Amino acid sequence: MAVLDILKYPDEALKQISQPVEQFDEQLLCFLADLEQTMRAGPGGVGIAAPQVGYFKRIAIVDVSVKPKIKHNGCMILINPEIKTWDGMKVGREGCMSVPDYTGNVIRAEKITLQANNPQGELIDYECIGYEARAVQHEMDHLDGLLFLDRLVSRRMDLFKRKVYK
Repeated sequence: MAVLDILKYPDEALKQISQPVEQFDEQLLCFLADLEQTMRAGPGGVGIAAPQVGYFKRIAIVDVSVKPKIKHNGCMILINPEIKTWDGMKVGREGCMSVPDYTGNVIRAEKITLQANNPQGELIDYECIGYEARAVQHEMDHLDGLLFLDRLVSRRMDLFKRKVYK
């Protein structure tokens, strides 16, 4: 396993739309292990998408279980994810490993249901609420070439310099 290099804004590659995964094989499993290790290596990382490491396939990992008292589905490896329903909208602060110096206020659905393949190619249904729903939507945006910067409520009022982690 390896920690992969993360593309940083304003790298134009982050705007690329990712393609569906078609092969569920050993090579995919190796990449997933590296992607998860990369997510866990970052400070406060609860999600990562394949395009953030220059692999333009529809893959994201979300695991908010490190946050206390948050309802969650554990570590979700989402391959070819698709949101089926969403409900409620709420403004919340987001950060991103690809935009390490800033956070911002973004409107997201409070509750979503989605379907995604697992690493073996089986379709799995998920229901996510609150922080986990926000994290899933954030990571899925990467698959469509979007950053949280593209969804800021106001670029002038809702973009903030990030606190320095020690």
